[in-house]
Amino acid sequence: MNIVVAKEKAAFSNRQYVALAFPLILAGITTPLIGAVDTAVVGRLPDPSSIGGVAIGAVIFNTMYWLLGFLRVSTSGFTAQAQGSNNTNETILTLLRPMIIAIIFSLLFIIFQKPILHIALNVIGGSEAVSSFASTYFSIRVWGAPFILMSYVFIGWLIGMGKVRLSLATQLVMNLMNIVLSIVFVLVFGLGVAGVAYATLISEISAVLFGGFIIARHNKIGFSNVKWGMILDPEPLMKMIKVNRDLFLRTVCLLIMTGIFTSKGASMGEVTLAANAILLQIHYIIAYFIGGFANASSILTGRSIGGKDSLLFRRAINLSGIWGLGTAVILASLILFFGGNVVGLFTSITTVRDMAIDNLVWMVIFPFVGFWGLQLEGIFSGATDAKSIRDSIFLALLVFLLIIWLFEPTLQNQGIWLAFVLFSLGRSFFLSLYLPKLQRLHFS
Repeated sequence: MNIVVAKEKAAFSNRQYVALAFPLILAGITTPLIGAVDTAVVGRLPDPSSIGGVAIGAVIFNTMYWLLGFLRVSTSGFTAQAQGSNNTNETILTLLRPMIIAIIFSLLFIIFQKPILHIALNVIGGSEAVSSFASTYFSIRVWGAPFILMSYVFIGWLIGMGKVRLSLATQLVMNLMNIVLSIVFVLVFGLGVAGVAYATLISEISAVLFGGFIIARHNKIGFSNVKWGMILDPEPLMKMIKVNRDLFLRTVCLLIMTGIFTSKGASMGEVTLAANAILLQIHYIIAYFIGGFANASSILTGRSIGGKDSLLFRRAINLSGIWGLGTAVILASLILFFGGNVVGLFTSITTVRDMAIDNLVWMVIFPFVGFWGLQLEGIFSGATDAKSIRDSIFLALLVFLLIIWLFEPTLQNQGIWLAFVLFSLGRSFFLSLYLPKLQRLHFS
């Protein structure tokens, strides 16, 4: 047993938890910053359609890539469990098996890119100008599909191994390069929406090259011991497929919610669509900030189950609650007092800015209703219990659909945000009901 695991078995302090979570927070927070900077950069252009075009283009890619988000989540959980049980070969196999899925789906996205774009634009809607910008954005970024999906696997594996600094380095290469190139391509070279898309594509390619290099460099011996028959072993392969299936369905529920939310906003005009896009970027920053602690809890949960350590499992739950709530209080306070200034960073268009500020209260509420659901997803992901995550999200989606049906006709955009916040609350509540069962399953 290595020194790190031995320390965890003895105790895991708040200081150790924060030290584990901090690089994961930095890595996570740079992800929504890509969308935030993209939105802010095009927000400096005179046409609000450009903001809407990037927003819709981002929704399309979020749909495509979130559906495959299980590549990171399940890889992290399986890897943490393999490391907790000190199974060297299995830790390598948890990297290689999901790579097969990543390659297959990325090729499908490229082959069927035109039908995907056509269907997405018809479903989401928006004006002709917005659709034109979205098409430009999509046709460039789609070529990055193999790279972004492989980066999901790389990052998930590094997180599961507890190599959080290497995971941070990989994500920083991709995200900071994207931010810099977006500013240069749009504001210096005047490439507009196309510049934002090219910046993302280049950064995705660079991240995979960097991530592949550091993984190969640190694991030469482990890879030499792995054979194809081990990768395709039916039992662990089927377990991975079942977990990924449930995470896929969980993401379908999330995307139905997001798609309906965006479509309803688009139907209310370009100003509403653009304002909601800005608020969603703020929401992503909050969610990914809290997600850093959730990823730390995922690592601890995976190791506790792999090592049969009930003390570490209970400690992971306690630390999740303490730091999740504390973070929610801090973030909500920052939005309450400085939210208007934050919105001003995204756009100089007065009508868009004013509408976003009018709806900013929902971003004050969101951290309190959403933090526990995000933390629990980290815990359940570390346990590779995707079925409970899937079922709880489905129930939360039913709440969202009911609130949309009841309140959107009269409250309009406020009704949409009410449904969004209650969806987040339901996500937290329903998943918490499965927690006692999870503990009994692994430690009874």
